[in-house]
Amino acid sequence: MRLPLLLLAPMLLAGCTSDSTSYLIDGSNQHALIVRVDQEYFWSKRAVLRLIVSNMPDCQRQMELGQVRLPGLEIELFDNGNGVYTLRADDEAWQVETQGCNELEAPDADSVTGQALGIFRLDGNDGLVFEKPEA
Repeated sequence: MRLPLLLLAPMLLAGCTSDSTSYLIDGSNQHALIVRVDQEYFWSKRAVLRLIVSNMPDCQRQMELGQVRLPGLEIELFDNGNGVYTLRADDEAWQVETQGCNELEAPDADSVTGQALGIFRLDGNDGLVFEKPEA
């Protein structure tokens, strides 16, 4: 009886989204913001959003930012200067600094400022991609 259940397990995981992509700061893979989205169940419309702030060799830290909606997922990225970056999805915002890899107190999502660097989004295959703004 266990064999049929074991054969069904991969099907239950087949529709889940679990992916990450990076924004390389100054083109260096040693200094980056890495966004990760993990959908726990294939039927869920929400996913856990994690951010890995990396400024090697000084620091690297993973932060769980909370839950985001998957349909139409867009996470905007802004550069606030001096190693401070803001991410915004829907009505949520998060702010980090890369000198010590720390999470800062986030501004209200409606009052986010800074230079728009691009958007993290799911592509047609539910893969997470980073798209720079059009020139």
